[in-house]
Amino acid sequence: MSNKITVWFMLLSVISLSACHKNRTSKTAGLIVKDSTVVAVDSSRRDSVAVAETVEPVKVNEVSFEYLTAKSKFSFDSKKQNFDNTNVNIRMKKDSLIWISVTGVGFEVARGLITRDSIVFMDKFHKNYFVFTYEQLSKRFNFELNFSLLQSIIIGNLPFPPGVGDTFTKEDNFYVLNQNAGRIGVNNYIASDNLKLSSLKAIETGKENTFTLQYADFRTISDALFPFTSLVTLNVKLPQDQQNSETKITLKHSKVDLVSQSPGFPFSVPSGYTRKM
Repeated sequence: MSNKITVWFMLLSVISLSACHKNRTSKTAGLIVKDSTVVAVDSSRRDSVAVAETVEPVKVNEVSFEYLTAKSKFSFDSKKQNFDNTNVNIRMKKDSLIWISVTGVGFEVARGLITRDSIVFMDKFHKNYFVFTYEQLSKRFNFELNFSLLQSIIIGNLPFPPGVGDTFTKEDNFYVLNQNAGRIGVNNYIASDNLKLSSLKAIETGKENTFTLQYADFRTISDALFPFTSLVTLNVKLPQDQQNSETKITLKHSKVDLVSQSPGFPFSVPSGYTRKM
């Protein structure tokens, strides 16, 4: 049980580098998605490399909502830990709050509250809690973290709105929005047939750390296309030994509701809990 709690905390922390996925039947950097299934492909066997051409900006088709509730499962795979299908309930106030409840067999084992300034995570199994700013988490995990990227993993919207200096290019069946956000460069792949963000790839400046976020299983929710599967692949070079480390996380929603009234975000740390660093 404690491993699952630790892994979800890592998921809350991990969102902030690069991603590269494409729409359902399209090739991506080392991956292909068919009918919502992601399969590895051999990039050395490609016949040609697409040449990007600069194009006029496009309006990305994004999910508009005030509040969201979701029932989801997430899986985790790394050198030290791996497991499948942990149950998670999510509540969100757009651009403001993300509330998460992790459940075990019939009871809640952990709860998290993510704001634009900090992450608070409560381990109900061990009666501990953690409080981190994004700056602290960025130092701990050796890459830059922020609320917008965490939100994007759940809903599939652009983590950063288009701004001055951003460029659009055309590659095969995708528009690519190229951005710089803090210490990371972000390439957003937007499907030309529906103008949905299909994947994003970010690379940390001056480092070899990358983070890929790929979306699949798009369904219509309240007249909006919503990705029910998100695949995260994080590759970082560990500072202690300079060895590469890969972590894969999959988030799958079984139910999503977009609502206009607050579902509530109950969160309080009992007085008997111990704060951990």
